[in-house]
Amino acid sequence: MFLELKNIAFKYDGNSQYVLKDFQLQAARGEIVSILGLSGSGKSTLIRLIAGLEVPTGGTIEINGRLVAGPDSFVPPEKRKVGMVFQDYALFPHLTVFENIAFGLSRLSKAERSTRVDSLLALIHMDDYRLRYPYQLSGGQQQRVAVARALAPKPDLLLMDEPFSNIDCELKQKMRSEIREILKAESATCLFVTHDKADLEDLSDRSITIDSQ
Repeated sequence: MFLELKNIAFKYDGNSQYVLKDFQLQAARGEIVSILGLSGSGKSTLIRLIAGLEVPTGGTIEINGRLVAGPDSFVPPEKRKVGMVFQDYALFPHLTVFENIAFGLSRLSKAERSTRVDSLLALIHMDDYRLRYPYQLSGGQQQRVAVARALAPKPDLLLMDEPFSNIDCELKQKMRSEIREILKAESATCLFVTHDKADLEDLSDRSITIDSQ
């Protein structure tokens, strides 16, 4: 399996109640998996654990055959090759669309950066917007730029935490299908946190439901 979580447990310091306990998850390469659950069930905590922003109380996490979290092992977030898209997209307001997408490509040459960003701009159908700033974009356009920025360094895994929460209902269905096309074109493995069951049909290959502890 490309992503494998075994017996994951997590509770915050000073709290006796587990947010997650004995949690198991597997995902194949290129698979898009939706994570469903009620508010407070631990969906966002799960994403933070996989990204390395929290440390599991117990269990192991493997990404692309590499142990990134376990009893005697912890790989920091910046070394996990994991991309993230947040609810508010977190675009840099002072950078253009081109510069936002290129942000994580500092190790590439200028020509290589330009080639990679150009290919992603074409993929998200925003080549004409390269010099615009986030405030000049619609919510759907900002979302596509956020996904392109997360995919730019070619991460092993993409994590999305309810990225449709700030988009109106009429645009959601269109954006789901567009994001799925982008992810499949990049052969990206993706975990997608949501509370909306409509996301399952339009975006994910399968779903997992987290029950509240």
